[in-house]
Amino acid sequence: MLKRENLHIPAASDVELRQNFDYEPAVTCLERKSEWVAKFRTRWVVAFRRIYNAAVQRYTAGARGRENLFTFDEVAFLNSIGCTPQELYDFVEDWCEVGEPPLDIVERITAVRRQYFRFEQKCQPSSRVVSLKSLPAKNAKLGSFVWLPRIIAKARAKLRGEMPPELMYGCGADRSFLRLLGVDPAYFLRVVWDAGDDDQKILAYVLEKAIWP
Repeated sequence: MLKRENLHIPAASDVELRQNFDYEPAVTCLERKSEWVAKFRTRWVVAFRRIYNAAVQRYTAGARGRENLFTFDEVAFLNSIGCTPQELYDFVEDWCEVGEPPLDIVERITAVRRQYFRFEQKCQPSSRVVSLKSLPAKNAKLGSFVWLPRIIAKARAKLRGEMPPELMYGCGADRSFLRLLGVDPAYFLRVVWDAGDDDQKILAYVLEKAIWP
């Protein structure tokens, strides 16, 4: 794990990370006031942004590999929201090397995964990892859309926390495909979540919303 004192780059504090693990305690209807709820809903975002920004600084300073980009406590926090260090490393690497995706997209993608982790998986990580061989081919089609079957499979793996380390949801090819369609990558995750195993529902959404072909 990365030793903070060697790089002189501040990480999210241990206390802050521990405070952010359970930022949405159960509340009664009387307690559910908008300002109070908003305060707790932003806690994980603050910690996530600090971890992301610190990782960008470390990468820029020469650190490589997920084991050198995150501290023990940062890894624990990421795990608590359903995000693996490898997934965040991939986003940091792409941002530093090619200038995309920006933090707001990474944050929104993570938010959808976090919601799925909390509400569908009850904060219990999946023990399954998707095999690369099980993915649809890169030239597979759904309707007239090449790449759509593959990105659907990747989105499902992302939602369930079953991504192999060699795979990235939101990679350059995914971004290009969704950009051509005019579809936001975080919202596409939500569409896949809502559709369950019904690929035709996803295709219907793409046909309705796409600005291409």
